[in-house]
Formats: sequence, C-alpha cells, structure tokens
Amino acid sequence: MSEALSHIRLLLVQARESNEMKLQEQQCFLERCRLDRHQIIPLNVLDDSLDPTVLEGFDVMMIGGAGAFSAVHDYDWMEPLLELVRRAVDVGLPTFGSCWGHQVIARALGGEVIYDVARAELGCGEVTLTRHGRDDILFRDFPDRFLANMGHHDRVTRLPRGAIELARSRSQPNQAFRLDGKPVYGTQFHSELDAEREKERLLIYWEHYREEIPDEAALQAIIDDLADTTEVDHLLLEFLLKFVVHHPTA
Repeated sequence: MSEALSHIRLLLVQARESNEMKLQEQQCFLERCRLDRHQIIPLNVLDDSLDPTVLEGFDVMMIGGAGAFSAVHDYDWMEPLLELVRRAVDVGLPTFGSCWGHQVIARALGGEVIYDVARAELGCGEVTLTRHGRDDILFRDFPDRFLANMGHHDRVTRLPRGAIELARSRSQPNQAFRLDGKPVYGTQFHSELDAEREKERLLIYWEHYREEIPDEAALQAIIDDLADTTEVDHLLLEFLLKFVVHHPTA
C-alpha cells in the first residue's frame, strides 16, 4: 500500500445476513481499494446504527451489494439508510456505490429504481462509456468498451436530478453515473469483484437467481464466461486517489 493511502478511513455500508458474506465483501473491497484491514470499518444496515453521526471521522463511504435485499423495498432500515446517503452528499463526503449501493444512492437522491427480472444481468458483460463518461475524470482512461462483472435484478431507470450517465450496457442505461459537482459515483456493475470473487458470490447466492440460472449447467456457463475485468480492477483505487487523496475540484 502506498503512503498516500495509509491515512484513509473507509466506511463500508453492507446489507449482509451471514458472517461469511460480510467478510467476503469486506475482503473484496480491501483488494480493490488496496487498503489494510484496519482502514475499512463495516456498517451493516441489519445490525448497526444508521444515525448520520456515524459518518464523522471517515474520509470516504462505499456501499456494497446486498444479495437477498432489494433497493426497491421499504425495510425498517431503508429510510435511515437513504438519509445517511443524503447526509454524506450534503457534507461532501466522497461516496461510491457498487450495484445495490449504486441503486441506493440513486434512490436516496430522487432517482427511480425498479425490480426488473427480465433485464437481470449475471456474469460478465460489456459496458460502453457515454460521451460524458469518456470525458470523466474517473473513466476517461478506460477504453470506450470494457468488461465488468454483474449480478442484479433491480436497476436504475431514472437518474437523480444533477446526475450524469457515464456508461450503459446493451440492455439498459445507467451502468455508471456521477453526481455533477460532487465526489459521488455509482456503478451498476460490481466494481469490487474480479472473476474469482464473482464466482464465490454466484455460488453463495444461486438460490436468489434460480429463474435465470435454473441448473448447474447454466451456472457453469456463466462462471466460464467471467473475466478479471482489468480496467475495473483499478476503479475503486482510482476513486480514492482522485477524490480522497488529491481532492480535485473537477
């Protein structure tokens, strides 16, 4: 780990039921952010306080996936979570949402998220940058088209006011967005997963995707098609370097 990253304290918001998945997700973010374990402090929405004061003392907030939970449903903890996101945006805390986190950020800020099993994306898929994405400080070094690992039923159909679409896939828009003038990003694809970590998730959560993956042959076909997604591998690290370490204004 570089000296520039050594001071960072990252709040990782999770919605995980099993200890196995809590730890797996934490490890994924550690690997992609290139941080030490003591620098990532988890906050699980199922167990921990979501009072906005929990943001104090952190340099950045990231929101991961959820597995069994939808960004559409109104769980007891959903409104406090949405308020936590709004507070982070208000105070200018760099915030990044991956998959479910991307959807939660969009919903918190006034966007629209729907459950759409017909357009579920599982495994590795191609993502294309928009014109704004090609000019964006975080994505401008990406190729116009790149591969990313995915796994979702919900999707963002309308971005919040002030949000800019940075990438889309063949089947749906809003694969990535940034809030204009704020250090706030979301990616529908899993920015924290390489092929091996995506395989772990698919095996653990297969029951939640039985409609799309009815048998072992279908599951194996998706696993065989996974890629290490070289460009995405550096995305969370670059977010930290550009928006936490160097504090850019553009």
